[in-house]
Amino acid sequence: MTTTPEKTAPEKTDGRTALVELDDVSKYYGNIRALEGVSLEVHAGEITCVLGDNGAGKSTLIKIIAGLHRHDAGGFRIEGEDVSLNNPREALDRGIATVYQDLAVVPLMPVWRNFFLGSEPTKGKGPFKRLDVEKMRATTRAELLRMGIDLRDVDQPIGTLSGGERQCVAIARAVYFGAKVLVLDEPTAALGVKQSGVVLKYVAAARDAGLGVVLITHNPHHAYLVGDRFVLLKRGTMTGSHLRSDITLDELTRQMAGGSELEELSHELQRAPDPGHLGGPSDKE
Repeated sequence: MTTTPEKTAPEKTDGRTALVELDDVSKYYGNIRALEGVSLEVHAGEITCVLGDNGAGKSTLIKIIAGLHRHDAGGFRIEGEDVSLNNPREALDRGIATVYQDLAVVPLMPVWRNFFLGSEPTKGKGPFKRLDVEKMRATTRAELLRMGIDLRDVDQPIGTLSGGERQCVAIARAVYFGAKVLVLDEPTAALGVKQSGVVLKYVAAARDAGLGVVLITHNPHHAYLVGDRFVLLKRGTMTGSHLRSDITLDELTRQMAGGSELEELSHELQRAPDPGHLGGPSDKE
């Protein structure tokens, strides 16, 4: 029987300074262990995938990187500097943008307004100061096209877009506002195959634009399509850390599914032999 590999530390890459690095990070809520001893690296132009089922600790990890929660133990470094973020604004100021699964958009507002939501440019002074609508429309259209997103009309309500298109707008927005690290919370979880492919295409485009990407997912097939590094979580602990060159999709899927635990379960679920079909005389004889 194949055994589940022991937890390993993330591999260093050519001595480069990681954009974000977690080193044995832990988080506790009272006596509850939400995360313990988790390490990962995020480099420019690479995608680090964090895989795990519900309850694995993915949400807690996102909140630490995004500045929503402070870690209780271990090291958290941004471009080599030890940090302890107090709020999401500090994370944004340091170039970390997080796109959550429940996108923070206003469905009835046009695409361009959502693109600049909270950061609207203005023109004029004093009582004549007003939103620079022309600039927002033109910039939104240009930035989406630069990412390869060709929307029919940036004036349409963002709520009329598909889930995949809304994710892509959020990615383009983060790139435009200067993000160095893009954290994506299950961006394909509620999407079909075609829309998932569209989102992964733009995730790769963000990587190619030089961003470091953290892709949170429970789908090893999606992760393996774009990932450079893979960190596996289970019940708040790290069960594996691999470079793409060191693991196959089948092995990643096996570890994600539980490895030896799944094999043991398959044996337990095998149908027991029917006593009436053991090769003895039949009832008709």
